[in-house]
Order: sequence, then C-alpha cells, then structure tokens
Amino acid sequence: MSAWICWCGIAKRRSSVRMELLSTGAWLLAFAIAAFAGLVKGMVGFALPLVMISGLSSFLDPRLALAGILVPVVATNGIQTFRAGIGPAFDAARLHWRYLLMVVVAIFVTAQFVSSIPRETFYFVLGVPVVALATVQLVGFRLSIPKGRETAAEWIVGLVSGVLGGLAGTWGPTTVLYLLAIGTPKDRQMVVQGVIYGVGSVVLFVAHLRSGILNAGTAPFSAALLIPALAGLWLGMRLQDRMDQALFRKVTLILLVVAGLNLLRKGVVG
Repeated sequence: MSAWICWCGIAKRRSSVRMELLSTGAWLLAFAIAAFAGLVKGMVGFALPLVMISGLSSFLDPRLALAGILVPVVATNGIQTFRAGIGPAFDAARLHWRYLLMVVVAIFVTAQFVSSIPRETFYFVLGVPVVALATVQLVGFRLSIPKGRETAAEWIVGLVSGVLGGLAGTWGPTTVLYLLAIGTPKDRQMVVQGVIYGVGSVVLFVAHLRSGILNAGTAPFSAALLIPALAGLWLGMRLQDRMDQALFRKVTLILLVVAGLNLLRKGVVG
C-alpha cells in the first residue's frame, strides 16, 4: 500500500485546510486499532470509540483521531441497536428517554467547542476519563443508586455522558456504569447500550459535520477505518459465547488504562 495524502480539516470551519501525509505504517496501525476496537465491541458491547480514540491519538492529531472514529461508531452502533430486533430497541428508548435526551443535547452542544480547545487540553479531556473510568471498572467497583433517586441520576449521568461524548467521542463507560448501578439485566443492558450509543453516535456525527471535524478531507479516513472495525465486530460477536469474557474485559481495561496514561503524558510533554 502506498502512502496516501489525506486532507485533514482539523481546524475550525472557514480556517485553512492543511495536508497531512499518512505513511503506510500509520495506515496499518490505524487499521489494527480499528479492528481491535471492533473486536472488543463485539464481545462486550461497548468501548469501540474509547479504544479507537486512545489508540489513534497516540500517533495522530487528536482531532483527526476523533474524525476517524465517527463512521465506524455510527455503523457498529446501528448493528448493535437492531441486532435483537426493533421491538426491544423501541422499549429501551421509551424506558430511558431522559438519559437519551440529555446525551443527545449535551453531545450536540459540547461538540461545537472541540476545535477551540488547545491540543494539550484535549489530550487531558481524553486521557482523564479513559484512565478514571477504566480503572473504576477494572477494580470491580459497582455504583448503586438509592431508591427514589433514579430519575435524578438519569438526568445527571446522561449530562456527563453527553459532555464526554461531545468532547472526547466516548460516552460508553459512564453509560455502562449507570446501567450496572440500576441493576439492568445483561440481555437488556446490551440492547439499551445499543440504543443509547446508536442515537448518540448519529448526533455526534451530525454535530461534527457542523463543527468541521468531519469534512471532505477527514471523511475518507473515517470511512476507511469502517472496514477493519466491521471485521473485528463480526469476529467479536462470534467469539462472544466461546471465550472468557471476564478475562478479556479485564485485559481490555488494562490496555485502556495504559492508553489513557499515554494521552495524559502527551498532555504534559506535548
């Protein structure tokens, strides 16, 4: 594969578009990260944007990394949303409409500020939630929401998830922690995650069309990453019942902590 010239519009709209040369090695690494992210999502139902944004940001501009996840996120979330059928997806949306509403609004609003954040700050925005949320899950901590406060928690956690989604392109970990905290059964949790991620990813996609992160220059890069992401998703779904998911999830979270610490390092040293 020869090197490919990608026009990367990572600045604000109306700003000059600059050209970045991606080497063959960079392409191969990006494909490997997308495939691994798809594999993880196929097995545990979340973490594709978290894996992709962590991995891609380790060697690409974080705004290009964010653009790169958008097409794979929309496509894989769509598959997850309707895998169990339209009925369960509709029921999940009706039951968690408050959470969905907050995620949608917060993603759309905060996504408009991505291009205004200094690069070092952006690394911290990505790194802190990656490390914190992955570590919380890794140590096995489970939140518990007291009876009578479920509605307030749904609004608050939905807002936090949407802000993380708009700025860092990931709202999966907070959503998973919330669903665990309210005692959602495993099968229903997979459907609810699909609906929340699916709706949120469409809003994120549209919001970054408006912000300028996704444009004629970055869209081909994102579309190219869809191929390995779908391949990984397909494999992950087929391995879901054949492998020790608990061990695999633990290894994945360890890798996410390492990736997040790397983002924090880049935020310090530039």
